[in-house]
Amino acid sequence: MAESSTFLAADGDGYERQMGRWSRRLAGPFLDFVGTANGESVLDVGCGTGCLANALIEKCQPKHVRAVDFSPVYIEHARRRQHDPRFVFQVGDACALEFPDHCFDRVLSLLMLHFVPRTSLAIGEMRRVARPGAVVGAAVWDARGGFVANRLFYDTAAALDPRAGERRARNYTRPMTRPGELAQAWSAAGFSDVVEATLSIRMVFESFEDYWAPYVGRDGPGAEYVATLADAERAKLRDAVKAAYVDGEPDGVRSFAASAWAVKGIAPA
Repeated sequence: MAESSTFLAADGDGYERQMGRWSRRLAGPFLDFVGTANGESVLDVGCGTGCLANALIEKCQPKHVRAVDFSPVYIEHARRRQHDPRFVFQVGDACALEFPDHCFDRVLSLLMLHFVPRTSLAIGEMRRVARPGAVVGAAVWDARGGFVANRLFYDTAAALDPRAGERRARNYTRPMTRPGELAQAWSAAGFSDVVEATLSIRMVFESFEDYWAPYVGRDGPGAEYVATLADAERAKLRDAVKAAYVDGEPDGVRSFAASAWAVKGIAPA
């Protein structure tokens, strides 16, 4: 994440339950879109617990990967999981990257930019550290129109509590989540050959408890909201969300579509 991030970050394992498992699923289609090449130096901006950085190993043989995140707990979690000497995970701010100009062959960001209030600064930093001709790419959830599992929670909560409605509105109007917004930002930043695409995965939950567990954790906007509720309010919300999840059938596996906006462009000289 980045300075003044609006994402609650507290525990690496909690992030894995809340988002890391879906980041890993999205990493493959994202890397297919932005491309990879052997021998490159790659920067992963807002790496979380390292899902995208680790996926690079499956796609190519990078020269080295630098991965930064504003959360020390996520960086520590990533370091425990990856011991390849080509990987360096470090605490850093996407809006003030501690790297020289023009030093990476590819600069990528997965599911981070929409949590950065000063998005233009982060995009500018990604451009600054990219070598001329480097691919710079990013992806964010289509939060309003393509994030079914998340809408199930927020739409249910908003029907019970006006405060949840306010949070829902903030969640679905984050920067870079509207159609065409990433491409416009990339063009404004001076990238050439800008291409925007939609990437899709399925979020598969084993049961309602599997779905609900992240919301009673300590990571992400949903858990931040649930933590504000009194016990009775929390129980009422849980029952309502479970009714929406099971949807008239026995509890068990559910599969929800999830789509993300993605963009790539070429760094100028």
